[in-house]
Amino acid sequence: MNKVLIFNKKKILEFQQNRDPYLMIDFANKIKPGEYSIGYKILKKDEWFFKVHWPNDPNMPGMLQIEALVQMAALSILTLPGNKGKIMYLTSVNSARFLKKIIPNDKLVLKTIVNNYKRGLGTFTGEAYVKKKLVCHANFNLILPDIIRKYNLK
Repeated sequence: MNKVLIFNKKKILEFQQNRDPYLMIDFANKIKPGEYSIGYKILKKDEWFFKVHWPNDPNMPGMLQIEALVQMAALSILTLPGNKGKIMYLTSVNSARFLKKIIPNDKLVLKTIVNNYKRGLGTFTGEAYVKKKLVCHANFNLILPDIIRKYNLK
């Protein structure tokens, strides 16, 4: 598939199952199915996690940064034929680094690459940027249970 896709929030919701307030992406600028996904999240002052992490020093928790990368990466697989609307699960984070606080009003740019994807099992690399500076990166694995069941993988 050579087509590059662009998704607004409404279109993202057609392809993946996360919903507000847990949807961690607002827009996908470029999705090349099976290869990569790039998009962003605008972090508004009233995001639920800023109220609790931490009230006097609000910042985006590291695990939610990973979740944003996972949701973006999942779009590169969910846009492959037959995968629309299916659920993907995070199975492991093999390495992650958090380099800078992400605060209210930041635009979190998410770039993910499919390193390998076969029979419902995928390895991915993700990077997050604020103002063109790397703030987070991770390597992680995702699975697509519907596909795994076809091959009786356990």
